[in-house]
Amino acid sequence: MPGLTRHMLNYKKILPLIMILGSLFFLPACGDEEEAEEEADVKETVKVVYVSWESEIASAHVVKEAIEDRLDYNCELLAVTAISMWESVAAGDQDAMVAAWLPSLHAHYYEAVEDDIVCLGPNLEGVEMGLVVPEYVEIDSMDELNDHIDKFDGSIIGIDPEAGLMEGTENAMEEYGLNDYELVSGSDATMTSALKIAYEEERWIVVTGWSPHWKFARWDLKYLEDSENVYGEEEYIGTVVREGLQDDMPEVYSFFKNFYWHSADMEEVMLWFSEKGMSAEEAARRWIAENEEIVDQWFGE
Repeated sequence: MPGLTRHMLNYKKILPLIMILGSLFFLPACGDEEEAEEEADVKETVKVVYVSWESEIASAHVVKEAIEDRLDYNCELLAVTAISMWESVAAGDQDAMVAAWLPSLHAHYYEAVEDDIVCLGPNLEGVEMGLVVPEYVEIDSMDELNDHIDKFDGSIIGIDPEAGLMEGTENAMEEYGLNDYELVSGSDATMTSALKIAYEEERWIVVTGWSPHWKFARWDLKYLEDSENVYGEEEYIGTVVREGLQDDMPEVYSFFKNFYWHSADMEEVMLWFSEKGMSAEEAARRWIAENEEIVDQWFGE
């Protein structure tokens, strides 16, 4: 009997532990229920692709902040090359882009995938490209450049040598007989840095330019008249979405269809994150907060 008594006492000691362990078998069911509730609360994600030009960094981040602020979606941004941007939307891997430069600059990308995408039209019009000088420079057309080679140090300050704008400038130099000028390649940053220094010293300088660009919000600049129309007509920046977006995310599709703003709007956002120390996210949030009436129109409010 002493042994049985000892076993009974030991059982009484471990009984609470057995009850606790037994209760754990019910936890997965509770956990599954909570997990299902959490999954139901997870927001869908809108995937937006863009190229890492400052103009498109501005538009992509404004789109992201607007979608997340007004719609029940997350928004994921992906920076890629121009050709990958078009191909990823056409393949359905990405939902949308607001960085289609048309009808000329991205024409070959568009033609390759036009049957697999949905074009929603311009989101910004009045895009220009050409040669740009400060307002204080006393010429107004490209025809006058050869008369002032020394004042411009025989240089046209360009950007990435593979950019379409550089190819257009090479064509312009040939058309206007600018044989004694050198087209200096570099980057957007080196071009704007050279412009900044020359502007502060009021020296003559000519750079490759396009708008929208924050330099027009920072300094008083002008395009040189292109009488031969080498740089072509005005471009626009368009919105392109994947096939099926209207059915899958009708609210998101409606937003992209309504998204439209102006060069001055984009240049303001660009200036804030390029020159004022803000992040692109902060600049986008600030612009949205200060332009609620425009944003309301994007959402049909």
